Amino acid sequence: MELSQTWQEQQASQSNGADFRSDTVTQPTPEMLRTVFEVSPTDIFNEKPSSFEQYMARVTGKEDALLCISGTMANQIALRSHLTQPPMAILADERSHILTMECGGIASLAGAMVQPVRASNGVHLTLEDIRRSIVLDDPDDIYGCPTRVVEFENPHMGAVFPLHDMQAISEFVRPLGIRVHLDGARLWEAVVAGAGTLEEMCGPADSVSLCFTKGLCAPIGSILVGNAAFIRQARKVRKGIGGAMRQPGMAIAMAMGGVVGVFGQAEGHGSESMLLKGHRLARELAHVWTGAGGKVTMPVQTNMVCLNLDALGISEEDWVNGGAERGLMLRESKIVTHCQIEPNAVMALKQYMIDTLAKTKEVAHHHSF
Repeated sequence: MELSQTWQEQQASQSNGADFRSDTVTQPTPEMLRTVFEVSPTDIFNEKPSSFEQYMARVTGKEDALLCISGTMANQIALRSHLTQPPMAILADERSHILTMECGGIASLAGAMVQPVRASNGVHLTLEDIRRSIVLDDPDDIYGCPTRVVEFENPHMGAVFPLHDMQAISEFVRPLGIRVHLDGARLWEAVVAGAGTLEEMCGPADSVSLCFTKGLCAPIGSILVGNAAFIRQARKVRKGIGGAMRQPGMAIAMAMGGVVGVFGQAEGHGSESMLLKGHRLARELAHVWTGAGGKVTMPVQTNMVCLNLDALGISEEDWVNGGAERGLMLRESKIVTHCQIEPNAVMALKQYMIDTLAKTKEVAHHHSF
């Protein structure tokens, strides 16, 4: 335990209590660290099918699961496993992580074309968005590139993709032979927000990726779930891109600690989750910001607040630098809360918001004369 205590002392000197840049900065809890010292040799050498993968398959309502190193890897393995016969295209929200944050993996790894779609409601895709954008497979058409996969991201920028909308799209595309992939990196947040149980939220998708490092305090790992045949193929793809792990036991121990101890609602809705703190803080911060005259660009439904800095004439660089002067770590115009944010940091950020908006009003008033 001496090593664990030393690690905790080092982390305490590098506190993330004022870090609003991302929920990926969350650090393992003491309980999670203790589990690492209890990992059995069987877990380390993975001599048997992972009980953790079986557990994650069960709580998501799927047949099988595959441990991956990261959310990006899980997404790309899923897409490459679904896409086997060109021509093929992926339809997704133009702002989605798979299109904007995964280094063009769809093209380089899956060899597929992208069909970016703008959400007409500004928040999430709807059935009508899909109907307008989908390219159906026509055996007599030698020019078009048919849609083979429709991808959701839930939540996106803190806003929940409603279950009924996911179900409506899924019921429309699946009979057409189109697969549905859900990037559920933060799906835990949607569940805690009351959008549905984990199993219900995974239901409309053929494959789902869920990340353990976003808010769940684990240092590594994501899970990919789907039916047995899909996971068999995904396991081969993972091996081909160097994603298989020789000794996954420690990563699994941390991930399980995050699911059970931080998320806490894998077996149903439940009422206790450490993620609820992030939701409460996001609502508080949004209330202060809008109450002082600021605007947000997305509904505040989970642990993110997207500020409309453009409306105030404030650059993201100035906003971030101003926060740094007050000991706050900010990134662009998005505030991300998590279970390890400290009260004094919240108070400092609220005051920074109030001061910033007051200053912009003063400048606007001065320029009006």
